[in-house]
Amino acid sequence: MPDTPATSDRARAGKPVPKPGILDIQAYVPGKAKIEGVAEPIKLSSNENILGSSPAARAAFLAAADTLHLYPDSRTSALREAIAAHFKLEPERLVFGDGTDEVLHLLNQVFLEPGDNIVMGEYGFSAYSIGARACQAEVRHAPEPGLHVSVEEMLAQVDDRTRLVFITQPGNPTGTFLTGDELRALHAGLPSNVVLVLDGAYAEFATDPRYDDGLDFARGEDNVVVTRTFSKLHGLAALRIGWAYCPAEIADAVDRIRAPFNTSIAAQQAAVAALADTDFQERSRQHVDRWRPWLTQQLGGLGLDVVASQANFVLVGFPTTPGKTAAEAEAWLARRGLIVRGVSNYGLPHHLRITIGLEEHNRAVIDGLTAFLKA
Repeated sequence: MPDTPATSDRARAGKPVPKPGILDIQAYVPGKAKIEGVAEPIKLSSNENILGSSPAARAAFLAAADTLHLYPDSRTSALREAIAAHFKLEPERLVFGDGTDEVLHLLNQVFLEPGDNIVMGEYGFSAYSIGARACQAEVRHAPEPGLHVSVEEMLAQVDDRTRLVFITQPGNPTGTFLTGDELRALHAGLPSNVVLVLDGAYAEFATDPRYDDGLDFARGEDNVVVTRTFSKLHGLAALRIGWAYCPAEIADAVDRIRAPFNTSIAAQQAAVAALADTDFQERSRQHVDRWRPWLTQQLGGLGLDVVASQANFVLVGFPTTPGKTAAEAEAWLARRGLIVRGVSNYGLPHHLRITIGLEEHNRAVIDGLTAFLKA
């Protein structure tokens, strides 16, 4: 096969050179976890479960210490059966990953080759684009008017080289969502060879009756994948375990390229225990149900623009007036030991994302921003 200009350049470099496009990728930037000079800051930047994790999950994790010399079950059998029973899904249609992030990367690897493209919302999760660009595919961002994914704008980006369409449901960092009718309209407008991926990392926190997590919808479709995680509601972010409900043929394809032992014994066993602890899940949901509207109302009362959220965080818009900006508010709160998330890397330089905290955390945020806006 003759060399292309790109391969010739790499051959002449005299050292290892990444393939085209890799060094153009913007690496993922996680939420801040530390403040210089503050020993124990209050972290409200990463949408972690502020209540921690299930005591049953912690006990299962500790018990797994006796199995450190063993390889994990590559089929994730116990967790597979637990999820299938809990959500009434076919177990053979489930795939598991080192967090949802790995599942998303695997989907990109299965379907994308150079010249293909994915479509995602303007403010969609950056992991979608990182995985696509690693496959030398194009990333198309559809405008989100009013910080909502638009069916029309998404479909306008689709062409004959589109392979995947990603929707975060509810969105991150916006907290907004597509209704069930909108999901079906989007799917109906897609060619049958395009995979619609519904990322439900925050699905358990959605309470709007128009919300649809897509699991029932996916059951009867050949091109819909729904992903979920144990990082948010279940508080197992450190263990990195996520899953997807796929059409059988897609599940088979993903399993062919995933690493054989990509989820640990401790993660599998803790996830099984967490799934069974419905009391902890309900307490976590009730906490968000109580404090999300309170925080929304209080922030709105300060004159700030709060996006109606269906997740365990709120997105807050700030003025562009010097002295009142989002970046200055983030720094002001940091001086009070409160870490929130600036989202300029998502294209939202005038907003902050604030995780729902404990009562004292939420009140401290309001007190801090009240003082900031009066300063």
